[in-house]
Amino acid sequence: MRKLPPLTAIRAFEAAARNENFTAAAAELGMTQAAVSYQVKALEERIGSPLFVREKGRARLTPLGQRLLPALSQAFDAIEAAFESNRAEDESLLAITTTVTFANTWLAWCLGSFQIRHPDLAVRMSTGNEVVDLRAGDADVGIRGGTGDWEGLEKHLLVRSDYTPMASPGFIAQSERSLGRKIEPKDLLELNLITPEDDWWVQWFADSNLTADGTAKRRGVRLDNQANEGHAAMAGLGIALLTPFFWQNDIAEGRLVMLFPKLLSTRGWSYWLVYPPERRMVPKIKRFREWLLTEIAKSRAMGTEKVRAAAAE
Repeated sequence: MRKLPPLTAIRAFEAAARNENFTAAAAELGMTQAAVSYQVKALEERIGSPLFVREKGRARLTPLGQRLLPALSQAFDAIEAAFESNRAEDESLLAITTTVTFANTWLAWCLGSFQIRHPDLAVRMSTGNEVVDLRAGDADVGIRGGTGDWEGLEKHLLVRSDYTPMASPGFIAQSERSLGRKIEPKDLLELNLITPEDDWWVQWFADSNLTADGTAKRRGVRLDNQANEGHAAMAGLGIALLTPFFWQNDIAEGRLVMLFPKLLSTRGWSYWLVYPPERRMVPKIKRFREWLLTEIAKSRAMGTEKVRAAAAE
């Protein structure tokens, strides 16, 4: 256990000794002159010896004060350097944690424009669906899927997770040849579904006024995230329940087709940007937030036009 005098008193002494003036020390420390004088007096009482000879307009050090000052100034310089090194490192790296789906279908494709705009800032992106403790410093910002009920975090809505069945043109053509007509919602009870046990499929059938009696007939690959499900659908493995926002380019370029215009309402489930509120104005977080919200808005607007154009063809 360290037997140190109060750090506030040591700090007041070091500033007053370096400036040889209590008023100048008070201005440097953001304290009143009386508060600096009180802290120095408390330190002198603690060690049992005077540190200053008080003179008008000047605080002259005693021999003991002269011996203490160099070591204490050096110690404070070392502390300041340690924090400055950490601050510089912190400001040069933005750590983002996000879901596999958001990273692979949107963020990884757009992040280059952020780095071009901010070449001084390196970006580290980690993906996973587990919740990372942002307050512990595991990452600077997070992009999470959910209803937004994360206590103690500031959040910004990015994308609402609406869903609709999609498949490749080839899978749709093959299925319609077998049916002898266009695919209808009820046909999905018989066709290959990707990740058929997903709760959102149950909700989609309920919203379509269909019972799930045919659940056992629904078959297909089972995958753990929408990013993989979308690529499986493009490969012709079945029908996936996907969010149009994430697949707007694939829809526009004909790799995926929305089977029906109706979107499944997910009752508030969305993607959010989150971070601790006290870090809101940290420069790198502020820069990323402003860029992300702008890019998301542009992408939403462009995506709506792409999806409409593809649906009209």
